[in-house]
Amino acid sequence: MEQQSQAISDVRGTRRRASQRAVCALLACCTVVGLSPTRALAQTEEAPAIYTYAGADRGERLIAKAREEGSLTLYTSIATTESAPLARAFESKYGVKVQLWRALSENVVQRALTESRGGRHGMDVVETNAPEVEALAREATVAPFHSPYLADLPAWAIPPHRRWFADRANLWVVGYNTGKVRPEELPATLEGFGDPRWNGRLALEATDSDWMYGIVNFMGEERGLAFFRKLAGLKPEMRKGHILVAQLVAAGELPVCLTIYSGNADSIKAKGGPIDWAAVEPLVGRPQAIALAKNAAHPHAALLFADFMLSPEGQKLLADLGRIPSSRTQRTLLDQYRHVMVDPVKWLNEAPKWQQVWTELFLK
Repeated sequence: MEQQSQAISDVRGTRRRASQRAVCALLACCTVVGLSPTRALAQTEEAPAIYTYAGADRGERLIAKAREEGSLTLYTSIATTESAPLARAFESKYGVKVQLWRALSENVVQRALTESRGGRHGMDVVETNAPEVEALAREATVAPFHSPYLADLPAWAIPPHRRWFADRANLWVVGYNTGKVRPEELPATLEGFGDPRWNGRLALEATDSDWMYGIVNFMGEERGLAFFRKLAGLKPEMRKGHILVAQLVAAGELPVCLTIYSGNADSIKAKGGPIDWAAVEPLVGRPQAIALAKNAAHPHAALLFADFMLSPEGQKLLADLGRIPSSRTQRTLLDQYRHVMVDPVKWLNEAPKWQQVWTELFLK
């Protein structure tokens, strides 16, 4: 029995350290640039002029120069089941090759920062969680740019500095195994999951402190923290990786996960997996952002790709792939449910506080 308890403790310790390492890179760069974001953004080296060009010949000039460059390199955390079809569609339309480098969001930002600080120019475009891209913006690793499709975007998709734009959103929903949980069992609000009857049946993705931040902002700090203390008392399983938690729910190892991405659940469900999800209020979303490297080796191809992703064509493709496009040209879950969007700029400023709360409640 002692060996089993020690094994469980070791596993929890490993998960806690892994989660802390996962957020460490983001918080470290936030600390560096957060001390003086204005100074960081005021670096003098100029970005390519094409990024903000809005002349009448912009489209034809951009396509011609992108084809001369021939390729671009995209750093992204979006699953290859979605990023590969997006790349193929772009290649088919423009004849410009997309080189994909895919990793978890914290690894994307780590690599982009390391290369930028070392004077290497491997990344042309980045597409990942908006808070991570905001960290790159504060260090001027990515540059302001213009697109003719910005008028289609909601306010939450456009930060004041315009160094990134949200091409999509990730929505946290309640995912459940259809063989272990009946839909009528699910409460109408998240606070219902604080009931003791959910003890031993719940899971959370281990890095989703910004989900907690969104809920606390929605409920108010006193009420929100009271809910999360109740939830922590039920000892939910903590697993890292949104694709992984969706797979574990489908496998029946995790009966219910409160922080499933709707797109991941839909992908498994479409293949016959025993998983479904419910939008339990408050529905929380996080913008996912696209940005261009300030020192891109292929700036015209990079901007053309950003245009494609923000265009109605690219946004429809995202929707067809089960993602939540940000453009108002598409009908999405955001039109059907009450929701709150995490503000990446405010979240980045407050992340250390809320990561500490998350760690104390769920990772110790």
